[in-house]
Order: sequence, then structure tokens, then C-alpha cells
Amino acid sequence: MKKLFSIFLLVFVTLAVQAQIHQPVKWKIKLEDSKTAEKEIVFTATSEKGWHLYDMNLPEGGPVSTSFTFETLKGAELIGQPVSSVKPTVVYDELFAMDLRWYPGTVSFTQKVKITDPKKFKIEGEVEFMACNDETCLPPDRVSFTFDAKNTKLTLPSDAPAIDKEDVTAIQPDTEQVAQEAETLTTPDPVAKTDNIISSPAKIANELTDDAALWTPVIDNLKAFGDTTVTATDTSWLFIFFAGFLGGLIALLTPCVWPMIPMTVSFFLKRTKDRKKAIRDALTYGLSIIVIYLVMGLLITGIFGASALNDLSTNAIFNIIFFLLLVVFAISFFGAFEMVLPASWTTKLDSKADSTTGILSIFFMSFTLVLVSFSCTGPIIGTLLVQAASMGNAVGPAIGMFGFALALSIPFSLFAIFPNMLQSMPKSGGWLNSVKVVLGFLELALALKFLSVADLAYGWRLLDREVFIVLWIVIFVLLGFYLLGKIKFSHDSDVKYVSVPRLFMAIISFGFAVYMVPGLWGAPLKSISAFAPPLYTQDFSLYDDEVHAAFDDYESGMAYAKRVNKPVMIDFSGFGCVNCRKMEASVWTDPKVKQLLEKDYVLITLMVDDKTKLPHPIEIEEHGKVRKLKTIGDKWSYLQRSKFGANAQPFYILLNDEGQPLGPSYAFNEDVSKYVQFLENGLKTFKEQSK
Repeated sequence: MKKLFSIFLLVFVTLAVQAQIHQPVKWKIKLEDSKTAEKEIVFTATSEKGWHLYDMNLPEGGPVSTSFTFETLKGAELIGQPVSSVKPTVVYDELFAMDLRWYPGTVSFTQKVKITDPKKFKIEGEVEFMACNDETCLPPDRVSFTFDAKNTKLTLPSDAPAIDKEDVTAIQPDTEQVAQEAETLTTPDPVAKTDNIISSPAKIANELTDDAALWTPVIDNLKAFGDTTVTATDTSWLFIFFAGFLGGLIALLTPCVWPMIPMTVSFFLKRTKDRKKAIRDALTYGLSIIVIYLVMGLLITGIFGASALNDLSTNAIFNIIFFLLLVVFAISFFGAFEMVLPASWTTKLDSKADSTTGILSIFFMSFTLVLVSFSCTGPIIGTLLVQAASMGNAVGPAIGMFGFALALSIPFSLFAIFPNMLQSMPKSGGWLNSVKVVLGFLELALALKFLSVADLAYGWRLLDREVFIVLWIVIFVLLGFYLLGKIKFSHDSDVKYVSVPRLFMAIISFGFAVYMVPGLWGAPLKSISAFAPPLYTQDFSLYDDEVHAAFDDYESGMAYAKRVNKPVMIDFSGFGCVNCRKMEASVWTDPKVKQLLEKDYVLITLMVDDKTKLPHPIEIEEHGKVRKLKTIGDKWSYLQRSKFGANAQPFYILLNDEGQPLGPSYAFNEDVSKYVQFLENGLKTFKEQSK
């Protein structure tokens, strides 16, 4: 038990350490005073071993360069540009496809300034930089600095003319680029420059829009309405748990696990004559299985981190990897090969179980089961972890693995308590291989979902709705033929006759395939709306009841609403959002909802995972950190977080034309009557405000 406790402690320490802020670069900034009017500001950066700091003025498209911004410059003027004390290391980087320059160890940057009025002398600014090592890079960070008359002993002669410099911002080439990147998308001629002036940080915060009031946070207003959505617990946890539990039940029916149940339980019952002790050992065995899988889930979260798991939801590379991974799992279930761990692992653990006693012996036996059954449970676990990770939930893998292990451990504990039930268990046979093949078909169908997410997020249009539906129809027709014995794989037994369960499963498979056929002409297919691409991706559709958003840009939609004097419904959605597709197919298609959305509201849909690049990145400050919004999805996601205090989708909010809420928000709930009430209440409030 001490070792188990140590494992848990190690995992949680790993997570805690990861949460701490790492600052591998330390800055020391000082003003070198002298008797003359010319001074030097020296910026000294010291990087920890293995870390480096990027040089100034790197090519566009590379990492964030080191830059120096002078936000306030009174009674002084800059002379030239900052100069580094050493030459940078130049290395060609394959990822960025360019030569990168950086400084390991210690480097100083010197900026010369000339004081023109000692009494009014004041300099304020900040250094922006990015630190990396061979494995990872930290987000860009900033260090502020300020100097005034107290930092210099220089005084002007009495006959010297006083020069009153206005509070301007002197900028270096790279700083100028940062200012341009922060320009609002609707500002004409964002590259126009006059006298090297940059807006203050307060103004940069408003560069997101021409109307800052539209971005003003309304979180307190929502709470005043009794809004529970902004603080609600993510319901995806429950979904992941039940998905894991279902996966565990399915794993029990595989040929690697099912035969182990009676053998293992019989071992515990024969191990001791004391039935109470045998039951206790079997329960401990089941608990050990739960602990092993739970630790596995926690380790995955600890290794990848919460932010990385969150990015998996629409990342093209990861979704394509998931797609290929599930295809490999399907091929394995079809019998092309088996995913088997090295035999030496199971042999060593088996010998450990025999040589030890007590709880430790039981733990080793449960670990042996986990490894022995990997060829069957591996693809199921892999699919579960892929699904949990893609939902962006930091603790999703641990919750999913807990559900999986709980279902897997139940039979061992149950049969240990009621050993007579062992006699009624179905015997092993060819039916277990059939279970694997059926799972293979389901894995293949699920794989297309991940390919679809990447296709939607990046706008490739390779897997439109009709293509997706055709592939699913083919997969489930083939599954039906397999269940009827018309298709046979190498490891399958001969099917002399079709059993009643196989017949009913074949009917369900064929029926499901036929059900999807009208979807080729635009039928909504509500039962698969969570998996299939949205209707707007279909090239040919006879269905006209779908609701389309009038606008996909926040400012444009709000301006139109003000012009026509209508309330607004903001629909925060996502290409990879399963529940969003469900709401669109099952709620928005209701005649009453459709009428309200199209006639009484201005509907604005904002995709938070849209990967379309912004013309220029927008620099914002969030939770004390400065970051850049590079895509349209980044911008809308920031709007949802900063203005409404929520980050889950779907998220519906009703606003007046000034950006103020008309009532509480609405999240995923397929109750049409509640959705109608939500819309009607907002419309009523809007009319009262307009009087």
C-alpha cells in the first residue's frame, strides 16, 4: 500500500509542479548614469542552463523576438537602436523553416538615450521576450521598467533652453511590428505610421473593436439574472465516465478478458478455505484494477498537461493522428494483427505475484491481467483516451479510465461473492471473436468523426456531409452482412446458422444504414447529428428547415441589429462541438424556434475553433499575461471568456443592440419548450427596454 500511495503522491506532485510558473530567464535593468546628457539603459538577461532567449527582429513567421517598447518618453530622446553585447547563436530551425538567432547564458542589450530636460525626465516601458529550450517554449512574457529624475544627477545650465517633449512612445523596429499586429481588423490603413507613435496599453485593449462597449464584461449582469451556466460544472465529465464504463463492459466480452473471469475468481476461492478472506482478496483484486487504470489516466494528464489536452479538440495534426490510430485499432480487431506487449513483461509480473504474499501479491496479479488483456483492451482504452482528450477536459482521461476500470472489476468482485453464478456463464468460443470484429466496424465509423473535425476546423471540405454519410452507410451495411455470415475474416469460426441475436443485430445494422439514406438529400438525421458534419457542408439538399446564422462576425451583426432595432442571439459554437450539432438538429429545426430565430432575432454564430488566420494578430492581456489572438476562433473564444465568463459550447446569450444581456444564458438542453421560453423572455425584456 505504501508503494501505491507513493505512486499517487508522485502523480499529484507532477501535476502540481506543472502548474507552477517557470521563469527560466531573469532580467536586470538599470540606467548607467554619467556626467554627460547621454546615458545608457542596460538590459541584462540571464538564462538558466539549457534555455535561450531569442534575438531582436527575427523574420516574420518565426517565434516572438525580443523587443523593447518605450511607452513614456519625457525630457529625453532615444539614440539609435538597442545593441547586444555578444553575437547570437544562429541555427536553422526545420519547424519554422528559417535561420533563428538566440542567446544562451547571459546577454546585455544597451540603449543609448539623451536627456534634454532633467526635471521632466521620465522613461517607462517594457521588454517582451520568449524563452525556449530543446524540448519546449514558454509563452511570451514581459518585464516593465521605469526611470525618472531621481535616477540621474544631471542638471541643465541655467541658460540652456528647456525642451518640453510630449509623452510619446518611441519604438524599435520589432516594437513597431507588435503595434501593427494589435491594430483592429476594421481600421483602414493599419500600417500608416506618423512620428513612430504607438497607442498606450489601455488603447491597445480597445483595438479589438471600434465600439469598446460591445466587449465590456457583463458577467455580473448575468449573475444578477441568476445565470448558472457561467459557473456550471462541465457535464462532459459525466459523459466521459459513462463512455469509459461502457468501454469496460465491452472489454469484458473480448476473448482476452472473458475467459479470465472464472479462472481468476476460482483461484481466489481455492487459495484459502476461509470464504470471507477469499471474497476480501477478490474485492482487493478488483480495487487494484481500478487503481492501475486510474493512475494511468492521471499520468496521461500529467504528461500532456491540461492546456495540451484542451488544444487537441480541433488541432488538425492530432485529429488526423487519432483518425489513423482508430483505423489501426479497427484493422487489429479485424484480425490483420494483434497488439501484444512483450512477453517478458507479463512473465516478470507473474513471477512477482507468485513470490510475494498479501495485498502486494494481489496487486501484481491484477497488473498481470492488465498486460495480458492489452491486445483486446488496448484499442478500447485508446479510443476512450482519444475521446476524453479531444473533449478538452484536463481530468477527462482519469475519469474515463475510472469508469472503464470500474466496469471491468465488477464481475471479479461479483462472482467472488456469489461463486454459484460462475456455472451460468457462457463458455468461451467463436462468439468472442465476432465481438472483436463488430467493435472493429464501430471503430472505423468513429474514426471518421475525428477526420471530420479537422476537415471542418481548417475548411478543407474533403469530408462533406454526404461523403461522411455514404461511408457510414457502407460500413453498417458491411457489418450487417458480417453478422449474417456473408463476410468472414481469417480468425472467424464457421457460422453454420444465424442465431437469433445475430439476426436482430443484423436487422438493426441494416435498418440504421437505410435510415441514413435520406440524409444524402439533406434530411437532418437527428440521431447522428452529433457525429455527422453540419448540414451547410452538404452540396445538394432538399431540406429547407435548417436555421442559418445571418452573421458570423460579432461587430457586423450588432451593427445590423441596431439598424433594424432587433435583439441579438449570440451562438458560441465550434466545428468540433458535438452538442452544438445536436441543438441545431433537434431544437433549431422546431417550427416555433425557427420562426423566433429568423424573424425576431438577429442570429450571430461565432465559431471558437475557426482556424482562419486574422489579417494581423491581436495582442491582449488576460490574467496578467500578454498573448496574441492569431485566428478568428481565438478572437471569438476570447470574447466569450472575457465578456461572458464562459468557455464551453454551445453557449447562447441574448443581447440588446448595446451588448447588454436580456436574461440568463442558455447551454446544452434539448428541451424545445425551455428554449422557446428562453427566446420569448429575452424578446419580452427587449420590448420593455425599447419603450
